[in-house]
Amino acid sequence: MSERKAQIAKQFIQAIPHAAALRMELTQIGDGKAEICMPYDPQLVGDPKTGVIHGGAVSALMDTCCGAAVMSHPESPAATATIDLRIDYMRPATPNQSIRAQAECHHITRSVAFVRAVALDDDSDNPVAMATGTFTVEGR
Repeated sequence: MSERKAQIAKQFIQAIPHAAALRMELTQIGDGKAEICMPYDPQLVGDPKTGVIHGGAVSALMDTCCGAAVMSHPESPAATATIDLRIDYMRPATPNQSIRAQAECHHITRSVAFVRAVALDDDSDNPVAMATGTFTVEGR
């Protein structure tokens, strides 16, 4: 992947207001793969009794990571939008731990990119959630 394309993807993530509000950090990107980390924040807790991050924050993290993976694919021009995203929540995230999403654009056509993603917390390879999605491929 070109350094220019990586920079465009990084700038795109940094410009998204909800990504900034959730303090998402792009940690890896290239060749149709991306990883974004989101630190634990008590303001994102969905259930005060358990301290577990709300599923909506996990969903936003996974959607953003999938879009970054599409943008970094060698055959993608950079612009994309979510067509469909299915998320299966496997277990609650561990309270007080960051969550990282890893996504891969595994197939791309003239107009649609197909992506898989997983969300993990700090101490486990056991997924918090898994996702599959389709994204637009613009200007190809």
